[in-house]
Amino acid sequence: MTETTPEPTSKKLFIKTYGCQMNVYDSDRMADALAPHGYEPVQAAEDADLVVLNTCHIREKASEKVFSEIGRLREMRDERRLTGGDLMIGVAGCVAQAEGDEIVRRAPAVNLVFGPQSYHRLPELLARAHNGARVVDTDFPEEDKFEHLPAAKKEVTLKRGLTAFLTVQEGCDKFCSFCVVPYTRGSETSRPLEQVLREAETLAEGGVRELTLLGQNVNAYHGLDSRGRTVGLGELCYRLSLIPGIARIRYTTSHPLDMTDELIEMHRDLDALMPYLHLPIQSGSDAILRSMNRRHTVAEYMAVIERIKTARPDMAMSGDFIVGFPGETDADFEATMQVVREVGYASAYTFKYSIRPGTPGATMENQVPEAKKAERLTRINEQINTQMHAFHRSVVGRTLPVLIEKPGRHPGQIGGRSPYLQAVHMDGPTRLIGQIIPVEIVEARNNSLIGKIVTVAEPNPASVIESQAIAAHI
Repeated sequence: MTETTPEPTSKKLFIKTYGCQMNVYDSDRMADALAPHGYEPVQAAEDADLVVLNTCHIREKASEKVFSEIGRLREMRDERRLTGGDLMIGVAGCVAQAEGDEIVRRAPAVNLVFGPQSYHRLPELLARAHNGARVVDTDFPEEDKFEHLPAAKKEVTLKRGLTAFLTVQEGCDKFCSFCVVPYTRGSETSRPLEQVLREAETLAEGGVRELTLLGQNVNAYHGLDSRGRTVGLGELCYRLSLIPGIARIRYTTSHPLDMTDELIEMHRDLDALMPYLHLPIQSGSDAILRSMNRRHTVAEYMAVIERIKTARPDMAMSGDFIVGFPGETDADFEATMQVVREVGYASAYTFKYSIRPGTPGATMENQVPEAKKAERLTRINEQINTQMHAFHRSVVGRTLPVLIEKPGRHPGQIGGRSPYLQAVHMDGPTRLIGQIIPVEIVEARNNSLIGKIVTVAEPNPASVIESQAIAAHI
């Protein structure tokens, strides 16, 4: 019998997204895939007919949190069944990919389990689940999932606002010894150039002004153009900057080994490429970097930073740090602290090392005690926070181009983002939403800046209508 996808009906969809920006993007594309089949997104699981947990395996105790949420959803479903209702439960993402069999064994309430490479098949999987099957799809399919997803419509894009994530690369071939990504996302693949450009054009038509390009190693992007020529991330950024409406481009997450001369030169020459770069090192100790299989030294990383700042002197840096990796000594940790101070990170993501089953790090000796990890995490966070606040203060008195994104918390106030991803609040009319305007920074607060609009050109009527439409959805 041929399987059919669900017929369009008035169904409600809630997707709970854990973890990284790529999961946010994936959740949006799942919603796109289900929209033609009658599923409308809602803001709470209590209002949904289908709940999907889009999981992340990076955070500590990730799977335990997922099983806890499944238990809550099971109770909700059981209560509904007492009054003739029901609830479908799906688990997606990296925990599903890594622990699909365990989810099936421990959580019989779950109707379908599927990995990051399978969500383009979600309507088909859901049809099978509606027919009573417990569906598990955690294979790595040969087909390109992006080619099988429906294009996002302009009106859908409009609801998502002025900024958007756009996945251009997936998977990883680096095999860092602490990381599950190669096992959950697969090997490195890059989307064809024209496919990325088409999606970006749709986003721009829907009002998006700022794109953040996503990939596990996004600066390893090597997509093919229409002539079969390999294109790097630098050229991709340039081509995206030519799309009408796209004014800002960012990308994350990068690997030091993939910062090419072309990409660094693009930071120098392309105004649309924002002066804020996330470039993880993970540790400031060469011994720990070797144990992590990072394949670069501290000196090589610092040389990359020097090349970047020579090309773009106003570049602000962000990073990732793992403390308490197996074998990390006090001296190793102090070396990490030295790198933090020397680079002068404006922000960073910091983590205590936690064992990921199936990775080389899980079987290493000399595991660091939890108390020592916690102490080191506190110290590095204090240093990063000090530097972040100093960076906020360093822009006071400067005039920065700010993308106005939304109304403020108070009447007459609006909010936006600086080129450095800082939240900026100022007095101004909501008709400015969607514009990039010069703002003098007058005050730095703990997590945001206060600004004063310098000058504003009158927008054309069409942009006013578009901005009003965007504001209505925010």
